[in-house]
Amino acid sequence: MELAAIDQLFESFKNTKIGVIGDVMLDTYWWGSVDRISPEAPVPIVALQKKEIRVGGAANVALNLRALGAPTTLFAVIGKDSEGTELKGLLESHGINTNYIQTSTTRVTTNKVRVMGRNQQMMRLDHEHTNDLNTKEEDELIAHFIEYIQTEKPGLIILEDYNKGVLTERVIHTILDFCKVHDIPTSVDPKQKNFLAYKGCTLFKPNLKEVKEGLNISIESMEVASLNKVHAALQKSLAHEISFITLSEHGVYFATKSEQNLIPTHIRNISDVSGAGDTVIAVASLTYAATKNMSLAAEIANIAGGLVCEIVGTAPIDKMLLKAEVIKLLGK
Repeated sequence: MELAAIDQLFESFKNTKIGVIGDVMLDTYWWGSVDRISPEAPVPIVALQKKEIRVGGAANVALNLRALGAPTTLFAVIGKDSEGTELKGLLESHGINTNYIQTSTTRVTTNKVRVMGRNQQMMRLDHEHTNDLNTKEEDELIAHFIEYIQTEKPGLIILEDYNKGVLTERVIHTILDFCKVHDIPTSVDPKQKNFLAYKGCTLFKPNLKEVKEGLNISIESMEVASLNKVHAALQKSLAHEISFITLSEHGVYFATKSEQNLIPTHIRNISDVSGAGDTVIAVASLTYAATKNMSLAAEIANIAGGLVCEIVGTAPIDKMLLKAEVIKLLGK
């Protein structure tokens, strides 16, 4: 890829509007040191030293998009609680449009509290509600979404599903149908519960475990011929355009109507895979929205996923670092 083309691509991100809809959460980190075992039970004692709050789920996808310069709007439902206030504040501080985030008195804001000692996770505490939105909440979410599409005309919509209840079957079908009518591409990061509900989406991005469970199949080998069969099985159920499957240490696979390829991972010093999937869907979706080139989108997303795995905890991609790595690995 020519250096001028890379410059032009990264510059184009600031003019590519993206909407993200799905499950948002806080990722809370309690950092400390571990020097001894508790006399009360055979567990380590973590002497807490600092607390750090980050955003997760669909919020982290939005944060990655914003880090790349894309105008980003987030649709979600949070609780009427201090965690929800903190979450909105963090998003707004990064320039993400939170006007369409709803507050519910029947739900809590998902908060995953990780206790970290010796630079590794010692324990995780989850506080959340995972029941589906009620009809009134669905109505409000859909109305907000239609208003956004009609006024903003985004380049792409990402549906980020973490099985927390925001993406109900009704919400999924309504959004996909509305986007299809208005010729807006859709990108899906699925989970098992609604895995086969995303019929007619543009880009479908499960990871290896999700695709095995969602289709109830085994995958013969990490080779293009074997993965092409997986793509065919997905298309039979979803009638979507593009499959994009993340394969952990094996890299990523993508398939379009005219091209299929397995892109190997680049060697990295892996510290933490938390949030890597959020980065991959954000980078792939934004690049595809800007170029309509899935091969390039997969290449750059594969690089981005590896870079964020070098950081402990969920963190957005660094635009300049990603650009430098793209130049190094794909430039000529």
